[in-house]
Amino acid sequence: MRRPLLAGNWKMHTTVLDAYLLVAEIGKCSAGLKDRDVLLAPPYIALHAVSSVLHDSDIIVASQNVCWEENGAFTGEISPTMVKAVGGTAAIIGHSERRQIFHEDDEMINKRLRGALKFGLMPILCIGETLEEREGENTFAILEGQLRKGLAGASSEDMGRTVIAYEPVWAIGTGKTATKEQAQEVHAFIRKLLAEIFEKDIADSVRILYGGSVKPDNVDELMAQPDIDGALVGGAALDAESFCRIINFT
Repeated sequence: MRRPLLAGNWKMHTTVLDAYLLVAEIGKCSAGLKDRDVLLAPPYIALHAVSSVLHDSDIIVASQNVCWEENGAFTGEISPTMVKAVGGTAAIIGHSERRQIFHEDDEMINKRLRGALKFGLMPILCIGETLEEREGENTFAILEGQLRKGLAGASSEDMGRTVIAYEPVWAIGTGKTATKEQAQEVHAFIRKLLAEIFEKDIADSVRILYGGSVKPDNVDELMAQPDIDGALVGGAALDAESFCRIINFT
């Protein structure tokens, strides 16, 4: 049985004070949850603040990206050891906004993933297709390429610490959401592909999250699908009431 993971990506939102207030509310509503994991990915400047509030909590703290090097001349980057030093234990990698806006390619994303694994962070590898790619019936080809290239060099042991997030680009921040059937179809494809790349036991154990306008009114039906193991939440994670409803899905 795969343990559900509900992740909130705050993107470029919240000052340190905002982060303190938001995480305090989320901490209250997540207390006592024993059958699922909750993760928060604040902006880099708020990582320490969020970690300090959650020092006696089971909530996982993640960075929104991570460099592949421990230190060096990489202006604007954050290293795995920096993330760990402020209480982070995970990192989102390959988010569609990094791919689309900042033009990070599969090679760079793979370097980030291997760097995270090398230094003991849990990577959340994001993959997803654009509307044009979906309408051109290229969804599965795009996802296969992103998954194979993103996981290049990863071992079966590495996959025990790796999470995959499927985020259809056409459903992020648009208000559109893949139907539960569409999401399940893609998640099942990803799991089958993982079995081909590694082995069935590995594929069966990897958590695959759905990320694309997840909200309180659709989380229950999404989480009821057999291959959806959680959610990567954007906008709704910035509202404590909404995110609390999501992490307390039934």
